[in-house]
Parts: sequence; structure tokens; C-alpha cells
Amino acid sequence: MVNHDGGSPDSWVSPAFADLLRRSVEAGVAEQRAMAGAVLGEVDMVSFGPALMKTCIGLARHPVQLATSWTRYSTGLLRASLAAGVRLTGQPVDGPVPERRDKRFADPTWSESPWFWWLRQTFELTERLAGELVAEAEVDEEARLKAAFAVQAVLDAMAPTNVPLMNPAVVKRAYETGGLSLARGLRNFLDDLATNNGQPRQVMPGAFEVGRDLAVTPGKVVFRNDLMELIQYVPQTDEVHEIPLLFSPPWINKYYIMDLAPGRSLVEWAVQHGHTVFTISYRNPDASMGGVRLDDYLLSGPRAALDVITEITGAEKVNLLGLCLGGTLAMALLAYLDATGDDRINSATFLNTLVDFSEPGGLGVFTDEATVSRLEKKMARTGFLAGESMRATFDLMRGNDLIWGYVVNNWMLGNDPPAFDLLTWNADSTRMPAGMHAFYLRSCYMENRLAKGEMELAGQLLDLGTVGQDVYVLAAEQDHIAPWRSSYKGALLPKGAARFVLSNSGHIAGIVNPPGPKSRHWVGADAELPADPDAWRQQAVEHQGTWWEDWATWIGERAGERRPPPRIGSDLHRPQRDAPGEYVLGR
Repeated sequence: MVNHDGGSPDSWVSPAFADLLRRSVEAGVAEQRAMAGAVLGEVDMVSFGPALMKTCIGLARHPVQLATSWTRYSTGLLRASLAAGVRLTGQPVDGPVPERRDKRFADPTWSESPWFWWLRQTFELTERLAGELVAEAEVDEEARLKAAFAVQAVLDAMAPTNVPLMNPAVVKRAYETGGLSLARGLRNFLDDLATNNGQPRQVMPGAFEVGRDLAVTPGKVVFRNDLMELIQYVPQTDEVHEIPLLFSPPWINKYYIMDLAPGRSLVEWAVQHGHTVFTISYRNPDASMGGVRLDDYLLSGPRAALDVITEITGAEKVNLLGLCLGGTLAMALLAYLDATGDDRINSATFLNTLVDFSEPGGLGVFTDEATVSRLEKKMARTGFLAGESMRATFDLMRGNDLIWGYVVNNWMLGNDPPAFDLLTWNADSTRMPAGMHAFYLRSCYMENRLAKGEMELAGQLLDLGTVGQDVYVLAAEQDHIAPWRSSYKGALLPKGAARFVLSNSGHIAGIVNPPGPKSRHWVGADAELPADPDAWRQQAVEHQGTWWEDWATWIGERAGERRPPPRIGSDLHRPQRDAPGEYVLGR
């Protein structure tokens, strides 16, 4: 039995509890090694080894800088140890590394206990040393970025918070529950090992269901081809704007990030603001679609949707909204339509979209020649890139949040993962056709052809300088997939009037941004966008509230007069099934 009245460890640790603690610690170490191995496996897969070797050689060429960094590190360890000794006497002494906000170390024990304080200081000193060494190495920038990513991934894996006896929250929970938390954590680990490829679950299966909890804005599938279903949403106002609105989602994940849940759905928001909304839901590719290219997505996706929308509504113009890769395709569509003399797009909105890939952020480390060539060979065997590979890449980019946080929560604290709609969507990954994905990586990330005016799709050379529509460009300040400064560069390429808005939060939470006390956004004070994104940032004005409200005004001014809603579908395009359709359920 566990005695909760304090006292020495011997007074409250029974032999059974001690045995469970020992086995759980051993399992925790095994968990950490397994997850670190998975991280290192991903590193090897994307050819980080040569970058690390180059970095080591580059360091060897500068022994003075290496010695200086090592001396600073050793001095820091000594200072931390001396400070920890003073803290044992109850005196609050600062260490060599100033404390920063890091939710891994949120438990107050990391500050109050001299031992745990010292442990955190030594870890952060090691992080600082590793960062300095990579920064000081004489190596090309591509290798430096890859080496920095790999080193940080390993450091994240080896954080003391990922070891049961080094994490005070884990020790406290074990004591408070009489060891039950350790038993539950061990059960969760074994279950994930057997049923989830050894990865900690981010969501509990069945907590949310597409069509029941997610993607529930009422609508009908009014068109379907081999690549996509087109959904028309039921109007929720007595009158609607005469110009309909087409959502162009990415096909890296399912479309319903834009129709997540009631009150958290951008689709619902647009419908409730009087827009006739259509959205594309892409099919989850299989081996038969290995030869599908970006040209096919252009023609059979938004280009085909335009024909259906204009036939159903009778509208001469359509407003377009694209997200992430769907936004990149939307920009390509504007240039394609301009080249073919088709002026049906009235205005365009781009959400967290890269058009200029000259500075692609974290994903750039996965798009060098060696990595892409290896990926092409892998895709050639199956005809697609597995959804699990895409998800692993994105998880690695936010390892502390999307991997190690769940290792601690599920496997060490013995908790179930929280029910969270965003993570349910994130886990609902899709495959990528081999032909399309290879072309996209090479032409965009490696060669930046779209921004340079060198990309050709469906027989047309795409010149963004001819795009004259008004555009609304939304970026998120913490976006690790489409960095906001890179999104800003894309806003400068079309010749039409551009409104650039910066939202708080990250790539996805910046989109799922309904009205709330935490929402805020920034809008430039000047009508013209300066060439330098940081110059724009300095003069931008902060507004409390979500960018949804700002966009509702902007798009409302470009959506035409009000009229009675059009019917759902038409004689030519009859409603086939209720939203969210069948393609979104494809696994």
C-alpha cells in the first residue's frame, strides 16, 4: 500500500510498487530509445547523415571556435553546479542559462528543486552548445540547415522530461496514484506498439467522426469525377451574394480542415455570411493514380469545378479561396485562366500559402536532390507516397508537440490523449500520387518555377505577373510549413491589389480561428505592400479579433449584389449524396 502522509521513500514504497516502478522505468527507457531510433530512422531516410558529416568536418577546420564553445560549455556546467549547491541552502541564484518559457518544464519542481533545476540547466547548456557548433561550422547553408534539424530532433528525443525518473510530473503522478499511472502508461505503450506502429496516439479512435462531429455543414455532392467531389452547401440566409465562392483545399490532408466543426468551420462562417459556397473534396490516391500529375489536379479540380459552379448558379464570376497546396494550385489556376483568356475568377483568397518557394522554411530540409531522388524511387515502387510518411515528416517538424508530448502524456503519465478535433484531422492523413508529388517537389521547392514564371501546366506557361484580380493573402506568424515572410513574397507577384493579413497562431490553428478572446491579427497601414516583409511588419496595425471578420468584410465587398439563393444542383448536375460525400471517407 502507498502511504500518502509523507516520510522517507522506504516508508511508502511497497515491494510491489518498487517492482512496478522499476519495470516502468525500464519500459520508459526502452520507449525513449525506440522513439529516438524512429527519429534517427527518419533522419537517415532523408539523407541527414552526409550533412552531419560535413558539419563535423567544417568544425574541425576551426579549432579555435570549437575550443571557445567547449570552454563556454564547461564553464556553464561549473556555474550551474555551483549555483545548484547554493540553491540547496535556500538562496535563489541564477544559472548560466536564463529560464525561458518551455511547456516541457512547466512543473514548478523544475525551478524549485536544486536537482531538477540543475538537470534542466545542463540540458539547455547542451542545446546551446549544439546550436553554436552547427552555426560555427564551415559548411554550405543547405547542409547547415539539415544538420541543425537532425541535431535538434535528437536533442528533443533525449530531453530529461522523456525519462520517467527525471520528470517530476511523472514521479508525482506515480506516487499519487499508487503506481496505477505507470501501469496505465505501460499498457498504452504496449497497445501503441502493437496497433499504432509504435507511435504514441495523438487522438483516441472514435472520439470524433467525419459526418457526425466533423464536416457537418449541410450540403450536397453535386459533381464527381475520378479525382474530386464538388460539394454545394445549403444556404443559411434568406438572400445570398450573386458571386459564388469556391474553396480549393490541399490534398495533403482531407478538405474538412475548412469545415472542421460547428462554430469552428470557415465554410459555415462563409455560408452564414451570405455566400453560396462550394468546396472540393479530393479522392485519397491509390496505386492506380501513380501517373496523375499536377496538370490533372488543375484541370479536374478547380478548373472543372468552375464549369459546374457557373452552370448551377448562372453566375459569370466566381470568387476563389485556396489553402496551403490548394492555394498554390489556385494561384497557378489564375495564371492558367489568364493565359487561356478565361476571366471567370473575380477575386482570390490565399490562406497560409506558398507561391514563392525561395525560402520554404523547415520543409526545405526535406527537398534537396538526394532526398527527393530517394523519395522518387520509393514512390515508384507503390505509385504513391504513403500518408504515414507525410505525417511523420510534419510530426518531426514539431517533435516536442506532436511526438514527445504524447510520449510523456500517454506512456509515462498514463493518460489517454485529449479529444481534439484538429488532431483528429491531422491523423486523417492522405497519400500523394507519385507523379504529382515528384513534380511538385522539384518544380516548386527545388526550382521555384511558379514564382519565376517558368512553370508549365496543361500546355500553358504560367506568368503570375499577368494576374490582375484583387487578392487577400493570410499568413500565420508561427507557421512552420508556410513561413509568413515567404507567403508575403508570394503576395507581391500578382499585379492586382493585394491585402496582406498576419494572424496569430500556426499553420492550422491560424485557419481554424473563430471569434474568441485569444484571436488577433495585423493589417498593413499602407495600401501598397512594401517589398520587405519586415518593413510591412513594423508599420502593421494590430487588431483584436479573428481575421475571419476582416476577410468577411473584404470578400463581401467583392461578392456582388444580394439575391435569392440558387437551387442545390441543377438538371445537369443533380445532387448525388449528402455532404461530406464519399471521397473524404477513403482510407
